Amino acid sequence: MTFTLADHAYRTDSAAAKQTMYADLRSQLQGLVAGETDFIANTANFSSLVFNTMPGLNWSGFYFLKEDELVLGPFQGKPACIRIKKGRGVCGTAVVQGEPIIVADVHAFPGHIACDVNSRSELVVPLRANGEIIGVFDLDSPLPDRFDQTDADGIVSLVRVLEATLAAV
Repeated sequence: MTFTLADHAYRTDSAAAKQTMYADLRSQLQGLVAGETDFIANTANFSSLVFNTMPGLNWSGFYFLKEDELVLGPFQGKPACIRIKKGRGVCGTAVVQGEPIIVADVHAFPGHIACDVNSRSELVVPLRANGEIIGVFDLDSPLPDRFDQTDADGIVSLVRVLEATLAAV
């Protein structure tokens, strides 16, 4: 796959190409959040940047933990499920496990919640503040097996940039 970011075309069919893409995304994200402490503004720009840059996505966004459920936050894509119980679906499971989850085929994931019937694969990364999980960043793709460990590591690195803005507040 090829995509354009800041007037550069990138291929994303190798780990090295993906690492270059994520390095550029980190740089752009750092510029977007520099000096901004508003959590909603930063998460909105984050989800937009990723959605409009990464190829093969049909959804990119946040869910925030409120007691025992995740509540929809800023996102890009079709309308989504508003509330997800902790432990349910890929997002709720990521909260319980406390680590990123890569799902090659969402139809094979027990308890998958189909917000968009076109989604085939998913990547979910927990978001933390002061060491506690406060939500997740969720990516969906209409392509099976769209995400790999390089993507998980890259998205984790972007989430860390966002988490740093929370620590600065």
